[in-house]
Amino acid sequence: MAFRAPFFFAALFFFFFFFSATIINSASAESEAEAGSGLAMNFYKDTCPQAEDIIREQVKLLYKRHKNTAFSWLRNVFHDCAVQSCDASLLLDSTRRDLSEKETDRSFGMRNFRYLDDIKEAVERECPGVVSCSDILVLSGRDGVVALGGPYIPLKTGRRDGRRSRADVIEEYLPDHNESMSVVLERFARMGIDTPGVVALLGAHSVGRTHCVKLVHRLYPEVDPAFNPDHVEHMLYKCPDPIPDPKAVQYVRNDRGTPMIFDNNYYRNILDNKGLLLVDHQLAVDKRTKPYVKKMAKNQNYFFKEFARALTILSENNPLTGDKGEIRRQCNIANKHH
Repeated sequence: MAFRAPFFFAALFFFFFFFSATIINSASAESEAEAGSGLAMNFYKDTCPQAEDIIREQVKLLYKRHKNTAFSWLRNVFHDCAVQSCDASLLLDSTRRDLSEKETDRSFGMRNFRYLDDIKEAVERECPGVVSCSDILVLSGRDGVVALGGPYIPLKTGRRDGRRSRADVIEEYLPDHNESMSVVLERFARMGIDTPGVVALLGAHSVGRTHCVKLVHRLYPEVDPAFNPDHVEHMLYKCPDPIPDPKAVQYVRNDRGTPMIFDNNYYRNILDNKGLLLVDHQLAVDKRTKPYVKKMAKNQNYFFKEFARALTILSENNPLTGDKGEIRRQCNIANKHH
């Protein structure tokens, strides 16, 4: 058979043209998708290329000095991003008009906000007026997980800061630890987080502590029979008062075995009826969540994978981007506009 060069080269040209167009369109689609949310990986690569490194180093430094900071940073992400938007509204102080979210009952026991100010100051020295408090809040939570032995999670940046507290709506968004599993699942579902994602996020209770104020209703006047009897004596020792002083620092470690390690021991504990909060107990017995609890108890890699996926969704909940919001100069105060 004769070789027909014109036909061959025409076909070859069509193939490369079509293939190249496909790659360009695919890349363009990815760019448009990132532009749609306003967030992007390495958002500060041109304006403050050292930003994420500075935050990471500050987290390491502060964690060496104050171990409990890592728990606080992780909790910040949930308490900020779950309430309408990831916009650092949590960090704002009270004003004459607005109560701070930090002062609501849902934020009881939260502390160490001043260390976020330290991180902000370090970033400002390198790149004044560029990096938002909301990105610092999210990235410090991410890096806090790493400090505790958890997975590193690549997260997008580009959030901007809100100008007012959301304390007036906080109870509509943040589930309480005493609410039913149906309410907990529904609140997370609003943000696009499914059941295994909820189970994984509650695995953050692997670290940190529960204040007696939040626990005594399961101990007094009678001990909740759902508790593992072997665990009760320790809890009564740590929480001896039926009505504890809320200003006293009385607490029980969430996980007595590995209290400073972010791992899947939490799931084994709650299957053994050692969950401190009612939501921990419900997670282990509810038919919708128990299969995932059992799977995460057996497989830490599965827990880490689902946690990373859920935290990513949470961190991208309705952010302010583009020309919305502002870049706060101080994380606890909205900028003054003259």
